[in-house]
Amino acid sequence: MKPCHKGDNIVACTALRVRVSIMLALHPTLETIEMQLLFEGIYRYYGYDFRNYAQSSRSRRVQNFMQSEGIRTVSELQARVLHDRHCLDRFLLSLTVNVTSMFRDPSFYITFRNLVLPMLRTYPFIRIWHAGCSTGEEVYSMAILLEEEGIYHRCRLYATDANEKVLQTARSGIFPLASMQEYTQQYLKAGGKKSFSEYYTAAYEHAIFRSTLRENIVFSQHNLVTDGSFNEFNVIICRNVLIYFDRTLQDRVHTLFYQSLCPFGVLALGRQETLRFTSKHDCYEELSKSEKLYRRLN
Repeated sequence: MKPCHKGDNIVACTALRVRVSIMLALHPTLETIEMQLLFEGIYRYYGYDFRNYAQSSRSRRVQNFMQSEGIRTVSELQARVLHDRHCLDRFLLSLTVNVTSMFRDPSFYITFRNLVLPMLRTYPFIRIWHAGCSTGEEVYSMAILLEEEGIYHRCRLYATDANEKVLQTARSGIFPLASMQEYTQQYLKAGGKKSFSEYYTAAYEHAIFRSTLRENIVFSQHNLVTDGSFNEFNVIICRNVLIYFDRTLQDRVHTLFYQSLCPFGVLALGRQETLRFTSKHDCYEELSKSEKLYRRLN
């Protein structure tokens, strides 16, 4: 089948791509079948559902893991993870994306201070859900922001992730000391009002954050794919997680968020994410286009 090239008829190229997609669906490759069986087996036996993760990213991570473990085929990987829990734990860690930092995207925190904080001040008690919190840097960033704004004492932050290993790091509040110079710069760009070093103690090669910052944070395992709503929130923050889900799974998670937000609650997404094309698009008003902040209408 001749591939499309620049200058070819757009309609003809589109039709060609559709035919190729249909052929792949009707006659999947052996690796595609193995992938489907792998993730179906993990879901049925362990309850972890990666079946609707974006295929290109998922496949790349599977191949990287197989190479690191010396595994030759996906079928061999399936046998290994279904019979060896330690191998499964390593595999799950390789599948999840844990790229984060304190005060990541400083402009987000400035916008949050200016647009969301005035609304939060009107509530006697505030619940904030950090969904997919990873190792917790962004949760501690929010705790610092809320403390500087004088409302942390009436807030409860729920930090959840599907991966228990990254949650252990988040609970400890201990991060590499080498990262503090970068985090200090981001804190200042985010409108920080103090010296960032006041929030942690340096010990050997680690920075140990003040225990008072953890007092109002609840760390818990929660899987956005399979678990339901567990409370009603004034704010839900889920930044740079949904880009790894396909459209079906994104829509499912947005339904979960909508059910979990109180009327006029705020949803914060990552810069590469959007409510457009989801079933909940008309249920929100846009507070900030650049920082992907939305408010539930009712």
